[in-house]
Amino acid sequence: MLSILDRYFLRELGQTVAATAIVLLAIMSGTTFAQVLKQVANGSFPASVMFQVLGLNMLDSLSTLLLLAGFIGILLALGRMYRESEMHVLASSGMGPRGLLRPVALLALILALVVGVVSLWLGPWAAAKSNQVVAAANRSVIAAGLDAGRFTELPGKGGIILVDTLSRDGSQLGRTFIATERTGKDGVQQVKLITGTKGHLYQGSNGEDRYLSLDDGWQYEIPLGGDNWRRMQYQRNDTSLTNVQSDDGDDPAHTLDTFTLAHVDNADARAEFAWRTIAPAMALVLVMLALPMARQSPREPRFGRMLLAVLGFYAYYLVLALCRGQIVKGHWHHAGALWVVSALVFVLGAWLFQRQYAARKPRGGNA
Repeated sequence: MLSILDRYFLRELGQTVAATAIVLLAIMSGTTFAQVLKQVANGSFPASVMFQVLGLNMLDSLSTLLLLAGFIGILLALGRMYRESEMHVLASSGMGPRGLLRPVALLALILALVVGVVSLWLGPWAAAKSNQVVAAANRSVIAAGLDAGRFTELPGKGGIILVDTLSRDGSQLGRTFIATERTGKDGVQQVKLITGTKGHLYQGSNGEDRYLSLDDGWQYEIPLGGDNWRRMQYQRNDTSLTNVQSDDGDDPAHTLDTFTLAHVDNADARAEFAWRTIAPAMALVLVMLALPMARQSPREPRFGRMLLAVLGFYAYYLVLALCRGQIVKGHWHHAGALWVVSALVFVLGAWLFQRQYAARKPRGGNA
């Protein structure tokens, strides 16, 4: 049964953590949107699925955001209580460290549960779903924004295409016009124009390459600044659409579900599994670390300890990232180092918190 004081702490801490998460979510949405726009410009996927990919990428990054929101939210809430002397009044009324640990521990367990769900299930699902959406969009002409009677840019800045009619499934095209620009072997820019009375879209045998087959048309190759044009009539002309540029940061292990990932024996899979399983423990560690770092005196600068706390968060996160890097490189074959580091930080936070509430010996000698 929760006491009035427990409910008060939970309400104050929960509201501050939620507000911090909303602010961090707004910041993260801006940076993620910039990354998605860059991928669209590079031709990684068409602009029609941009907002779907944006939402899924934000879900994938939610575990780290919740960890930081919980840490900063507890610092802000408890820091305000210390500055306004609420904690001092409660301590003088008989509230000991257990009175603060009970509601904070409950909040930490809820936060660890949410982070665990995101890290172990929701994040991998969002990453896999994002890849599926991009793959499906790049296989479909309609998803690329093609519409009858309108010029459409081909993915990856491959040129423009115009059709007068289009079938419902987007595979059959009527009269078609394609214009592309490329650099020839002699270094001269050339414009390539292709027309056809009809066409259809199909995939290569590998399921990734996309081709557009045109029938009964003409092809023109026009060097810019030159007069040596080339014209060719054809019965069938297969044109390769620009392949989607893969992102350098793609990690196949990141899209695997946790159960499958646990049975994959390679360095990337071990590192990904270690990172997912350590995330809920990180929530508990960071909450424990926030307790002693939130204590302030009424005259202390408001954001002085906040800066130190944020630096401590990034130091802890960086050490874990370095440990994960050692697993990726194959130097380590288990996640023991991540758990050891987390345990040491938790013990440090608990020792600092106990030290703050320990009885202090009076200064000076005996009377």
